[in-house]
Amino acid sequence: MQVAVGRVAKAHGIRGELAVDVRTDSPEERFAEGAVLTGRARDGSTCELTVAAAREHSGRLLVRFAEVPDRDTADTLRGVLLLADTADLPPTGDPDEFYDHELEGLRAELRDGTTVGTVREVLHSPGGELLALDREGGEVLVPFVRAIVPEVDVAGGRVVLDPPDGLL
Repeated sequence: MQVAVGRVAKAHGIRGELAVDVRTDSPEERFAEGAVLTGRARDGSTCELTVAAAREHSGRLLVRFAEVPDRDTADTLRGVLLLADTADLPPTGDPDEFYDHELEGLRAELRDGTTVGTVREVLHSPGGELLALDREGGEVLVPFVRAIVPEVDVAGGRVVLDPPDGLL
């Protein structure tokens, strides 16, 4: 299984560097020299990318990949999602902290056991994280806060919801 660790925003300079929007808490590990990532384009095609160098610049990470020798090649990677293997991720060390991929696919149920949907993805917004639930009839966004999601049972394959009236 793979998890997103960044997205290529644009090419930077003439030597093939890429400005990357980071989606990981440990960019120094994910984008360390020699790290191999999978790049997935919007059309679903993939390629392997080996980190040759990475540095901070104006709030973004600039990454040079061994397979990207120049700006023309870099321009073709705009929008590519950068993925790392979940087996390479260290444990969170905090029982109340989860990787997005651990939550995706969990059954969402009310305290009484009534199933209300499935967690499709975790959305990261300026106001906090949201669980996007697939439900019959559409999608529901649920704030991922303890008051509304009091229990996460990854081993049991479920998240328990205590939604306020009108949320669902």
